[in-house]
Amino acid sequence: MDVFKKTRKVTLSGPACKTVEIGGDAPVLIQTMWKEPLEEANLGSIASRLSELQDLGCDIVRFAVPDMEAADLLIKLAEISPVPLVADIHFDYKLALRCLDGGVSKIRINPGNIGSIDKVKAVVEKASAKNVPIRIGVNSGSIPRDILASVEEGSISRAQALVETAAREASVFDETGFKNVVVSMKASSAEETILCNRMFASRFDIPLHIGVTEAGPLIGGIVKSTIALSALLSEGIGSTVRVSLSDSPENEVLTAREILTECGRRQSGVRIVSCPRCGRLGFDVHGFVRRWQNRLYSMDKNITVAVMGCVVNGPGEGKHADIGITGAGNSVIIFRHGETVRKFEVEEGDFSVVDRAFGEELSRL
Repeated sequence: MDVFKKTRKVTLSGPACKTVEIGGDAPVLIQTMWKEPLEEANLGSIASRLSELQDLGCDIVRFAVPDMEAADLLIKLAEISPVPLVADIHFDYKLALRCLDGGVSKIRINPGNIGSIDKVKAVVEKASAKNVPIRIGVNSGSIPRDILASVEEGSISRAQALVETAAREASVFDETGFKNVVVSMKASSAEETILCNRMFASRFDIPLHIGVTEAGPLIGGIVKSTIALSALLSEGIGSTVRVSLSDSPENEVLTAREILTECGRRQSGVRIVSCPRCGRLGFDVHGFVRRWQNRLYSMDKNITVAVMGCVVNGPGEGKHADIGITGAGNSVIIFRHGETVRKFEVEEGDFSVVDRAFGEELSRL
């Protein structure tokens, strides 16, 4: 059953970015979150990096908005951002109102910590007038006391508590007739994340933003996120995804992209196949991948690239690749579909010769 295709659809637009759709029959989108405070002097460089993230596959970027200065800077950034921006608001509803007036593409709030129902309604009314979606964000730290008490007494699970909290928050919007809503329920464990999103998807047609919160460092975070997201995506659950890592936004985006590709939710783009390296090492696989990974993922090509450490795993095991590279000693071999197209000698550490030759062959595809 493809729950994903049965959700309602919401639309994000902005002053300088293309319009994107969430839910319905739209593709699953990738989101990341900016890791540093906004500074006016850096807005141009941030916009450039947002463009690089977009090239890697990112569709939406969320920014923390802790005060009015941050709100004003986010508005300025939205005027030059190539991707839709989301304002992450806690406690002060006036920050949400300011971002809505300034053209920010989406607001993320937790109605439980915004304050009175009148403040929530003020945000909803403004969002409705501006046709801006709101994401209701729920995690284990935002479960109301009465629902949390039920968890502590054992009458409901923590996953059920997340669902009931999200349902309660969504009802506030339903009462106002506001349907332009996305919901996220994030736990720090894969199991709870899977369970709560399954339960919610079976009851509501609201698009879901899915991910494991505070997933951890690179390796642990990738493992948790892969388990949770692949399970949900295979059931058609999830309209947008985020991989939350104690690492760079680039690695969050690339991890999400690989998960979507392996789950059949994203088809196009460069696929990198590389060997882990061993004692037969004849080519610096790790160094080459580090130098080329982001460049390859940013290319608008539907190809497979193989990077192999020796002639054993080279043209033979990489024969399915549209282009590949390997080597032995000072010899470097570039091949296509298992057939050598270039072989040359390089001095140790002369990466420029290797990269130039590979770039030339790549450009011919």
